[in-house]
Amino acid sequence: MHTQRIVIKVGSHVLTEDGAIAKARILALVELIAELKAHTYEVILVSSGAVAAGHTLLPLDRSNVANRQALAAIGQPLLLKMYQEKFEKFGHLCSQVLLSADVFESDKHTAHAKVAIDTLLENSVVPIINENDTVSIEELVFGDNDRLSAHVAHYFDAQMLVILSDIDAFYDKDPNRYDDAKRRAVVTAISKEELEAEHTPNNEFATGGIVTKLQSADFLMKHGRQMLLASGFDLSDVKAFLVDGEHVGGTLFIS
Repeated sequence: MHTQRIVIKVGSHVLTEDGAIAKARILALVELIAELKAHTYEVILVSSGAVAAGHTLLPLDRSNVANRQALAAIGQPLLLKMYQEKFEKFGHLCSQVLLSADVFESDKHTAHAKVAIDTLLENSVVPIINENDTVSIEELVFGDNDRLSAHVAHYFDAQMLVILSDIDAFYDKDPNRYDDAKRRAVVTAISKEELEAEHTPNNEFATGGIVTKLQSADFLMKHGRQMLLASGFDLSDVKAFLVDGEHVGGTLFIS
């Protein structure tokens, strides 16, 4: 059977609850990845949550860049340890790959990184990618890893990026404010206005919002790849799409 390579990106909204790491959600995510691997998918995981994880151990003020960098340094190994423990339950190895934002600006660096990712996947190891927050200021404007994950999908040759978010789909208007907002199941083009709207992150740990997700989708569509935006709280939509081939919920961006 043909192997399909996908990138799953999970945001800090999904990974944290009441200031702590949501362990049940991490377990559900790992279980999904184990199931996808059994269905011949190669899965690269882009995971936010390092700053939030660090904050559970040392509650520094996160509005300060230096503090966020320190929290990321504390939280990254903690987050990875949680992933390792969960993957072990399903008999899988995972690995940590920290990328700096400029890795995709040089063909040489991109090629080196791709060799490492390819080798991990060939050996059935799940690469867990995060930006190296401790040394890169860009993370604060990078869109909670949305843009990073789009670059990972394109440059590491994945067919699709799946963004698991607190936003379960792309709507024709803000569903938090309008009861008659309708889900857009398939999007083939994104308008300039939508791409340039102001950022609206919903919680204290987030730096993204719908706009960075649309920018990621636009980038991938321009490069002939697909993106699925779905709920990270209830994984049934993404499971239906990837495992059963049924588009029940979420939004598929395809050019």
